[in-house]
Amino acid sequence: MPKPKAPKATPIQSAVQTWLSSIPVVVGLSDHGVKDDLLNSAPKRFTVYEPMALLPSGSFTTSIWTTVLHNAGRDSAAQLWSLILKEISAQGKDTLTHLAVNEGIPLRNDGTADENVMRSPSGLRMLYGDFGSGEVEAEKPKKNDFDKALWVSTKQNGIFQTWAPRWTMFSRGNVKEKARLLDMDKGMLNRSNKNFPEIPWAVDLYAGIGYFVFSYARLGLRVLCWEINPWSVEGLRRGANANKWTVRIVQGQDLLRPVDEIVAGREQIIVFLETNEKALQRIQSLQSQGVAREIRHINCGFLPTSEPTWKDSWDMCVPSSETWLHLHENVGVHDTETRRTEIQQRFEGWTGGKQEKTAVAEHIELVKTFAPGVWHCVFDVHITTNSSCQ
Repeated sequence: MPKPKAPKATPIQSAVQTWLSSIPVVVGLSDHGVKDDLLNSAPKRFTVYEPMALLPSGSFTTSIWTTVLHNAGRDSAAQLWSLILKEISAQGKDTLTHLAVNEGIPLRNDGTADENVMRSPSGLRMLYGDFGSGEVEAEKPKKNDFDKALWVSTKQNGIFQTWAPRWTMFSRGNVKEKARLLDMDKGMLNRSNKNFPEIPWAVDLYAGIGYFVFSYARLGLRVLCWEINPWSVEGLRRGANANKWTVRIVQGQDLLRPVDEIVAGREQIIVFLETNEKALQRIQSLQSQGVAREIRHINCGFLPTSEPTWKDSWDMCVPSSETWLHLHENVGVHDTETRRTEIQQRFEGWTGGKQEKTAVAEHIELVKTFAPGVWHCVFDVHITTNSSCQ
């Protein structure tokens, strides 16, 4: 009976094999068992965000790997990273030039108790290639800093997204939620309302690089966005341009201009580089002038909870005939219905028993597991105006 064929080596394993064959004298790898351990503990998976390959968390951190890499030296390690990029590139169309390990987004800033509110990927391990200077002041980058940084991109649901991995997070697991928004009740965008002849709006209070902003733009909505990370805002701007949507970044002295002048340019996406605590005042100012009175979606996409934005979101949609609020939360796997009930009661309290508005927590979307026993959920709250009150 013929022996079964050995499984084909992955691109990373092929690179490791080539590298190991070149360094036995340097690190004393005469024991074939050691080489097998190195091959077996090398990562098998990777994700390509051109021109970068991203390896999974914990890659090359076992004790045997850290010992071998230390003994081999920096130049020899760089040869390994280069070989990995060469092997992965051979599977695609373009040559990859940068290699990193994804180590997650810390909830606290390095060495402090301060919350990492900008969700900066400070744990990213950059193995190969120039990712841009680390000496840049993260909150006040200059155009030259943007120009020198590495920018990577991907395409999800036919939409380009761009970011600087040294400075900005990217969550691949949100792809399903983006697609859901694209498919969600498209018919409602075609329902006209005689009281609001303008193009409907969407609001994203945690815009990031445009994760959900771009889904709303694809639906034909104008989008008002708030984001405090200038690197994310620059990624959003680049991504909007790649998708051929007009975009305006409001920052610095521009933030002092009347908000009606800011939106008068008719750009499809308008991003305010400031705290979302100022969003309600700006939107209500527009609404008092007959603008942005029909808001179809409000995205509250912050984890572990977006609760600080819920009341403002409710107040924003008061003039609208119909609005969907998308409230992102981390919730225990057995607690989702309890949380939905709490959300329902919260919004019913805000109606004050009046009949003009109805709020229903209609749906719970389980986006992805955040940690063992914890789901990243989106609670859809559907707010409607009773027909007799329109």
